[in-house]
Amino acid sequence: MGDAAAVRAVWDGPIRQIHDPADAAQVFGEALPCLQVADAGEIVPGSPSLDGARCAFQSLEAATGLARSESASALVTAPVSKAQLAQVGFTHPGQTEFVAERCGVGRENIVMMLAGPTLRVVPITIHMPYAAVPQALTSSLIRSRALATVRGLRRLFGIEKPRLAMAGLNPHAGEGGLLGDEERTIIEPVLAQLRSEGVDITGPHAADAMFSARARREYDAALCCYHDQALIPIKALHFDDGVNMTLGLPIVRTSPDHGTAFALAGSGQAHPGAMIAAIRMARDAELFRRAWNETGQPA
Repeated sequence: MGDAAAVRAVWDGPIRQIHDPADAAQVFGEALPCLQVADAGEIVPGSPSLDGARCAFQSLEAATGLARSESASALVTAPVSKAQLAQVGFTHPGQTEFVAERCGVGRENIVMMLAGPTLRVVPITIHMPYAAVPQALTSSLIRSRALATVRGLRRLFGIEKPRLAMAGLNPHAGEGGLLGDEERTIIEPVLAQLRSEGVDITGPHAADAMFSARARREYDAALCCYHDQALIPIKALHFDDGVNMTLGLPIVRTSPDHGTAFALAGSGQAHPGAMIAAIRMARDAELFRRAWNETGQPA
């Protein structure tokens, strides 16, 4: 969904405008189907502009509505310039919060999961200064993130009994209190509570050791205390095929786990792997979601 002219400016392949998502399957064998945004304006690929931001905003609004009404099976969002969006009336921190609002879901009930072929991570706290993390890392927040991750793994990944691993906040997971006491006072009690409720969760683990190939085989998703603790390993392992998936929505929503890279637009140098992975994961997740809705069990 977007502006066909902007795509033609950087790609000489066939494009065909459609008016309904249902028409895409018939067109895709011979051309790229495009749901055109009305009055897209003058968009120059690689050059952030207000016209481009308005087109992105309108595309996101319309595409979310199509997914919400089940006219489309899933929503895959591309990276956007938040600075430009803010200038055309976009008041949300990001696309995730916008989609959640349009779906009638509170921000506190959604979870950002970054996923690749060998690792899935969930940051408990996200975009905040590191100095603010210890105060924000509460038992209730860990609990809500963990339960949402379990539900997401069952409904969108078909994992019947999800296994979670929780990273510690401090080096060596606090070293028994010598290097910090958040593990003993915040993390360990809530993990014990979750285990008593039947959640398969281990930890807190030393973060420097829990992302090795051998360690990753022991869990289906890692819960991390802060942004970089989660994103450094996923980007180190899956920079070209990492996917950002939003859990807790009534629709499937994915996005490539990278930024806009305006400098690469139209150069032929941008790697398509993460977008391809986001589309494939959206397809698979929607199939799992349908099976869950029909049976109440993982496929």
